[in-house]
Formats: sequence, structure tokens, C-alpha cells
Amino acid sequence: MSSTRLEAFLARLYVDSDARANFKGNPRAEAKKAGLSDEQCTALENLDWIGLEMAARSFAKKRQLKRRPSWFAAFLLRLSRLRFPPFLQ
Repeated sequence: MSSTRLEAFLARLYVDSDARANFKGNPRAEAKKAGLSDEQCTALENLDWIGLEMAARSFAKKRQLKRRPSWFAAFLLRLSRLRFPPFLQ
């Protein structure tokens, strides 16, 4: 039984909406395809679907926030886009 495979499978479910939809359609088949044991497949069939969706949305939001520049970097970017009169440059 490989916990690494299980963790990788769950991580993919959290970040990939297509993988999540396929998993919801047939949890056992998708888990088996990922090389998980029968015990792990059974555990995943009883997964909390609402919790999975909430976690996926939460992780997506955190990834989005990491990509956004800090307020200061955003301020400098806006400032650099301003057109100053020639005498101020």
C-alpha cells in the first residue's frame, strides 16, 4: 500500500476539475487506474464529496492569491504606467 500514490491521487483531485469529475462518475475505477489498493479504493468511495469540493476551491483560491502581486508591487506597476510630463522625468 503506497501512501505516496494516494497522496498524489488526492492532490490531482484537488487541482484538476476534470479528474474530479471523472472520479465522481466512477470512484473505484479512477482510483484503480491510479494504482491504489482495494482498501484505498473503498475508502475513497466513501469520500466526503462536499469536503472535497470545498478543499479544491480553497486551494484554488490560495493559488490565485499567491500569483497576485503584493499591494506594493501592484502600486509600483500602476505608477510605472502613468505618463508624467517631460519636465518630471
